Amino acid sequence: MQLIINGSTRTFPDAPETVQQLLNILQLQDKMVIVEHNEQILQKQDHGHAQLEAGDKLEIVHFVGGG
Repeated sequence: MQLIINGSTRTFPDAPETVQQLLNILQLQDKMVIVEHNEQILQKQDHGHAQLEAGDKLEIVHFVGGG
């Protein structure tokens, strides 16, 4: 499955079915993230229900601490 993430096309051989599965694959499941899926900002509780299809566009922003 090909998805467009932050402007770059990425291919996933084991196609994630939901945004939550994608975050797990990207190892972002434990991070504070904001996800925009096809121009809709998702609430965290919706990550497990938001279905992915080939060609979907996602913007994923995660926060990093520092000083």
